[in-house]
Formats: sequence, structure tokens, C-alpha cells
Amino acid sequence: MSWDKLIPLILDGLLDTLYMTIPSTALSYLIGMPLGILLVISSKEGIRPMPVFQSILGMTINFLRSIPFIILLVLLFPVTRAVMGKAIGTIPIIFPLVISAFPYVARMVEGAIREVDLGVIEAAQSMGSTDWQVIRKVMIPEALPSLLNGAAICMVTILGYTAMASAAGGGGLGALAITKGLNVGKFDIMYSASLTLVAMVQVMTLLGNQISRKTDHRIK
Repeated sequence: MSWDKLIPLILDGLLDTLYMTIPSTALSYLIGMPLGILLVISSKEGIRPMPVFQSILGMTINFLRSIPFIILLVLLFPVTRAVMGKAIGTIPIIFPLVISAFPYVARMVEGAIREVDLGVIEAAQSMGSTDWQVIRKVMIPEALPSLLNGAAICMVTILGYTAMASAAGGGGLGALAITKGLNVGKFDIMYSASLTLVAMVQVMTLLGNQISRKTDHRIK
């Protein structure tokens, strides 16, 4: 295929991939971040211990995390159709992407928050800070570098999921590489789409690392 036809095809696939990846990442963090914070504060050593609640929440998140994306994608077809109006397409695929990613985000946020020095939290509590103030002014700011790095990792993970989403009629570079490249023997399309995906991963990882380092007050 000539470059004048290949480049617009790759650009369309790139835009579709970003259209699936960015909203899915944002929505996954909107759901997963509060759950990750709840996992920390409700633990036995947390600022608001609720062991039974924490155990139930943890098991639910682990259950959702254990389901491979391609299987979850198929299982959610009826729900996706009810929520999004249809189960196949670039826009509807955002729903299963979020359902698959937010448990991963919750555990990532939990890990980042647990890295915060307990001494800093105890100092804030001793000065009369409320639980919300401890979360908002201590836990999140102290864990921000890890949270930002985790967001980049999450985005890369969702980017990988979009390639599998072609099984449900999702668009993007993954679908382009498989349906318009591999399946019809047009290997120039397949390699171009695949290399563009690799480049996206590298850019996202690099930006995530750079932003994380700039927000880390421990690095001088």
C-alpha cells in the first residue's frame, strides 16, 4: 500500500485507540482510586479500621482482576448493550475496558498509598487532622509520584486491551493490524500499526516516568 493511503489509515487507527484509551483510563481512576484508598484506610492498621468490609472489598476486586479481559469482554456483552446501547464498536468497548481496568487501578492505588510513611500520617493525626484531611493533604500528595507512575502503567495496560477489543468489533490500531493487515495478508499495514502501538507505549511510559520524577520531592 502506498504511503498516501497508509498514513491516513494509521492516523485514523491512532485516533480511535486514543479515543478508547484516554476515557477508559480516566473513568477507571475515577472508580478505582476511591476503592484503593478505602482498601488502605479500612485495613487493620488503617486510619478507619473495618476488617470485614476491607476483606469483602478486597475479595471482590481480586475476583474481577482474575478474569482475563477477552473473557470479561464476552461476558459483559448483555450489560454493555444495556448501558451503551450496543455491544460492538469503538465507543461501546470503553465500558468493558473500564470494568476490566478499575480493579487493577484500585490495587495499584492501594500499593502507592501504603508506601506513605506512617510517621507522617500519625503526625497529621496528632495535630488534629480529620480522616478526610489526612487522605487529601497527606496520603495523596505523598503518594503522588507513585500514583502518576501507576497511571502511566494503567494506560499502557488499557492500550494493550484495545488490541484485543478487535474481537468485539472495536476499532483502533489493534483492529487495524489484525482485520486489515494480518487477516488479508497486508503485512505493511500490520507492521505499521504494530510499530505505532509500540511507539505509543514508549511515549506513555517515558512521559509517566518524567512526570513522576518531577513530582517526587525525594529526588533533588
